[in-house]
Amino acid sequence: MSIGMDAQTILAASVPLTVPLLFAGLGEYVAQRAGTFNLSVEGMMLSGAFFGAWGASASGSPLVGLLTGAAAAMVVALVHGNLSHRMQLNTYVVGLSLNVLVLGLTSYLLTSATLTLPNVSGTRIPLLADIPVIGEPFFDQPWVVYLVPVVVLLIWAVRRTRVGLELRACGDDPTASDLTGIKVNARRRQALLWCGFCAGIGGVYLSVFQASSFTSGMTAGRGYIVIAAVIFGGWMLRGTIGACALFGVAQGLQLALPAIGFSFSPQLLTAVPYLLAIVSLVVLGNRLHRPMALGQPFAPSR
Repeated sequence: MSIGMDAQTILAASVPLTVPLLFAGLGEYVAQRAGTFNLSVEGMMLSGAFFGAWGASASGSPLVGLLTGAAAAMVVALVHGNLSHRMQLNTYVVGLSLNVLVLGLTSYLLTSATLTLPNVSGTRIPLLADIPVIGEPFFDQPWVVYLVPVVVLLIWAVRRTRVGLELRACGDDPTASDLTGIKVNARRRQALLWCGFCAGIGGVYLSVFQASSFTSGMTAGRGYIVIAAVIFGGWMLRGTIGACALFGVAQGLQLALPAIGFSFSPQLLTAVPYLLAIVSLVVLGNRLHRPMALGQPFAPSR
């Protein structure tokens, strides 16, 4: 098998595994930049996967499933925001509790649900899909995949607006932000809602566009992977994208290497990105763009 064919095999295995990480990672990036260490992203993805599958099955439309799943994940974000920001409960406990709750709820609902999902074919982009090696893996995918660059551009653009500056200020110095009139917890809840929206799309992609089915716990810890990706990416937009891609390729290699004739420990491939994240934290230390008030609750002065 040629090098080009080997590379195409790896990309074909990696791209579908990277897409849900990118959606959820882009949402988690915004939430953490605003100061919320959002552990409930796993529950957001899982609720998006189930209710997206339910919506697509009930309507016969993947688009309805996408909207339903995103809305369900935003409900999880709304609950998280109100518990941790309005009621000042520990955000880590809230996040983990919501993950367990969503896992139990979706598993229970699955026992009484009959899901028949519509088939979703790839949307081929002419000319681009004919590019050697990268064409088909990148440009012959379900239409929802092409929303990834739209989400990236939207985040990049908003970062340069007043809203984007206020979000980052809430993550870096909420006290000073409050003194200037910014409603810190409101901004943090808005960031959480955005995270829910993006994570919900990632979950819908898993169930509706990739697997065409829903199984209990099908997110399989991807929410925790994107948290590691944001940290490994140094809390930067380009770093988060690169880290999600790295994690996706590491997962894709587990499928692609046996297909191209290589024998390698899949457990080691899974562990490599986490090891890199730990090493980056130890080596780079304070040079990372970590929000200074990340995970710290904030009580308004008025």
